[in-house]
Amino acid sequence: MIKDILLVGIGSCFGGIARYLISILMRTASNGFPWGTFTVNIVGCLLIGLLWGLSLRIPHIPSAVNLLIGVGFCGGFTTFSTFSKESVAMLQTGAYLTFSLYAVCSILLGVACVAIGYALVK
Repeated sequence: MIKDILLVGIGSCFGGIARYLISILMRTASNGFPWGTFTVNIVGCLLIGLLWGLSLRIPHIPSAVNLLIGVGFCGGFTTFSTFSKESVAMLQTGAYLTFSLYAVCSILLGVACVAIGYALVK
């Protein structure tokens, strides 16, 4: 149990650092659209889809890999809470079109990327 907790914690640490670095790199491309959060969520969806597909294709992948990457890294990397906060901020400022694009594209592309990642390795 302690080993599993440590694996999730280590993965979360690296996922959070990666998310932070991507958000810094993408600040200049902001133009009112939260590109950093959008990017990490879409990439995280693709990554978890790939891992899911691999785990079904290669049944002997250790559960530690899923804990480290799937639960830890992807959990620390993607961020539904930031997505939600940015969405509320857009609504509060009357940026309804930006909010609509952000919400619809995040959900549709997120689901599509999980499916694509899964299909690529299945």
